[in-house]
Amino acid sequence: MKIFTKMYETCLRWAKHRHASSYLGAMSFAESTFFPIPVDVMLAPMCLARLEKAWRYAFIATVTSVLGGIFGYFLGLFFFDTLIEPLLVKMNYMDTYHKSVEWFDKYGVWVVFVVGFAPIPYKIFTISAGALNMALLPFIIASIFGRAGRFYLVAGLMKLGGEKMEKKLHQIIDYLGWGLVIVAISGYLLYKYL
Repeated sequence: MKIFTKMYETCLRWAKHRHASSYLGAMSFAESTFFPIPVDVMLAPMCLARLEKAWRYAFIATVTSVLGGIFGYFLGLFFFDTLIEPLLVKMNYMDTYHKSVEWFDKYGVWVVFVVGFAPIPYKIFTISAGALNMALLPFIIASIFGRAGRFYLVAGLMKLGGEKMEKKLHQIIDYLGWGLVIVAISGYLLYKYL
């Protein structure tokens, strides 16, 4: 099944669209609060399609992701009890939320930096930071460094690999995609049950 090949080719087409930067920004903002698909799925192909714009795309992803994180922070701060908590219960994310609260208690603002960089759901931590009334400025600074670290790394790897990487990636994208799905599910199960 060539699901990831089709997604990859769609992202390459979007990357060449005149509104590509807007699509990336909207996805990056949404991913920081509610959207389940990581920005890297769009960022990497866009960087490959237009290598000369890779740094610009990383910048757009960083800024809009941090803005989305701030939006998530305020959702958690003002609407956790009335809006967010019922959604977390309905979507079976309360265990993840409680784990994020534990991590905030243990590591403080550093958890935002790590989560901003790692493939852990950043959205849960943006909402948790607001719900826990974490100081806003350290949250923003940690988000900037964490998200920028991740997105600039993706852009840099794409620039480094260039056209050769694009051709190779096109050949193996389905293997990578299904591999990432397996890793994500395994990681989630380990995280949930250990």
